[in-house]
Amino acid sequence: MRTPFSGARRSSRMRNLRGLLVLLAPYRARALLTLGALLLGTAATVAPPLVAKLAIDRGIERADMTVLLACVLAFLAVALLAWAMTYLQTYLVGWIGQRVLADLRIEIFAHLQSMPLRFYESRPAGVLISRITNDVEALDTLVTDSVVTLFGAGLTLIGTIVVLLVLDLRLALLTFLALAPMAAGSVWFRLASTGAFRRTRETIGALTAYLQETLSGVIVVRAFAAERRHEARFAQLNAANRDANMATVYLNAAYFPAVELLSGLAIAGIVLYGGDQAIAGAISLGTIVAFVAALSNLFEPVQQLSQLYTTYQSGMAALEKIFTLLDERPHPADRDGSASLRPVRGEVRFEGVSFAYGARAGEQEGAQPDYALREIDLVVPAGQTVALVGATGAGKSTLVKLLCRFYNPTAGRILLDGVDLRTVRARSLRSQLGIVPQEAFLFSGTIAQNIAFGRPQASEREIRAAASALGALELIEALPQGMETEIGERGVQLSAGQRQLIAFARALIADPRILILDEATSSVDLHTEARLQRALRRLLAGRTAFVIAHRLSTIRDAAQIVVLEHGRIVERGSHEQLLDAGGPYARMHADWSVAA
Repeated sequence: MRTPFSGARRSSRMRNLRGLLVLLAPYRARALLTLGALLLGTAATVAPPLVAKLAIDRGIERADMTVLLACVLAFLAVALLAWAMTYLQTYLVGWIGQRVLADLRIEIFAHLQSMPLRFYESRPAGVLISRITNDVEALDTLVTDSVVTLFGAGLTLIGTIVVLLVLDLRLALLTFLALAPMAAGSVWFRLASTGAFRRTRETIGALTAYLQETLSGVIVVRAFAAERRHEARFAQLNAANRDANMATVYLNAAYFPAVELLSGLAIAGIVLYGGDQAIAGAISLGTIVAFVAALSNLFEPVQQLSQLYTTYQSGMAALEKIFTLLDERPHPADRDGSASLRPVRGEVRFEGVSFAYGARAGEQEGAQPDYALREIDLVVPAGQTVALVGATGAGKSTLVKLLCRFYNPTAGRILLDGVDLRTVRARSLRSQLGIVPQEAFLFSGTIAQNIAFGRPQASEREIRAAASALGALELIEALPQGMETEIGERGVQLSAGQRQLIAFARALIADPRILILDEATSSVDLHTEARLQRALRRLLAGRTAFVIAHRLSTIRDAAQIVVLEHGRIVERGSHEQLLDAGGPYARMHADWSVAA
């Protein structure tokens, strides 16, 4: 799925600016109204020096109270207009900016939801969190305050230049000479700060990633008394972030005071030269006063635009990282014209399936693919339970990942009720799958909410019926608030067995046609396992099921046991048939029996 604005982005700074403009496109009417307010506000800002010249030359010097009063009224009108336009543009920019940022957060979140497993395998969660938090926040100032500053200061600068030229051409040209060093300084500042601001975004992302990982693994950190080591590493990352930000501080400290100094020198020069011209009678006193007043409208916008570049650099660095993330395409992606999968019976066929991890596995010149699965041929009739056994790395989990279409086969095909999985939409396929992992991942919230996760519209009666069918209702009702018990992040307030029972109930109420159990009972004790086995028999009834297990006691009743070694099927059959064969399964069973 391409994002609404992905076509506007290329790998360049202009690409990012175009992408930002496309984000603003839905609000173009209010953006145009904001521009109108900026134009009127700018006119009100640059008008006072001209009114002051008129008041001095034609009102005060000629003792004409009518002109003077008219100028006073003009000052008041200009002030009211400036106030009204400033209010309007501030409100409109804030209104547009907050909606653009909210749209962007939703876009990033939806994009992350569509990305494949391999995307997350190579990127720390904290870095991705940083994109949707720190980087979007960096855009907040860019999209709101900086937009007003950019257009407001830019228009004020242009308007002031016009006013200066109207007031006196020679003084204006002298003033413009003072702008040359400022322009040179601005170019230097831009070149020097580009890399510095990009570095600040990188270091804050690394800091957030390490923080997220450490907090997620706090139990392991405590268990190995590794707090001091983690504090030291966090301090290193924090120091790197501090140093990156200090580089921008040094640049700001060198540049902005220099702009202030040049501004002061320029005003002093204009006052000296202009005053001499006024004494000689070459220009009027009102012109000098108006010119000096207008100079603040010249140098102040230059300073604002220079300061804006700091925010601009930080915001553009964040924008580049966000658009780079959004440019990542889901793989495997649905083909054009893919159809939704109709309700299935559940017959699964693997036909000559081979798979190698890596986006370009084996495509490099002279490289040989490192296959995780090789030439898998397997038929699982609808409603049958097949067990997958083998040593770690044999390919069991890879096989079910292919069935879920987290990856596409490197060779061969997988058929579900005779339909090639590559021709259907992944979402419609996964809606008919149920997965119970080794460690049940529960979300913060109540037990009822977690059971109904795969079917949010389920009624309270249906939720209780699912829990009761698996023998979990009694355990749940023994908790303080029963179904409404808050279980905390990842279900930390429940035991491993309770979490797994809730995961089974979550799968049952979703009523999947194909069920995948990945070591679903390996993390619990034998007493809890017996309870889970009874729940499993109810859960598996009438469904096609793939069961990955190391505890061979959990798969005795499987209609078909498939033994994998180094990505190949080396044996298949029932429990009794494989024991009688005396092959790899029999040896595994003997080893397991001794260990048990």
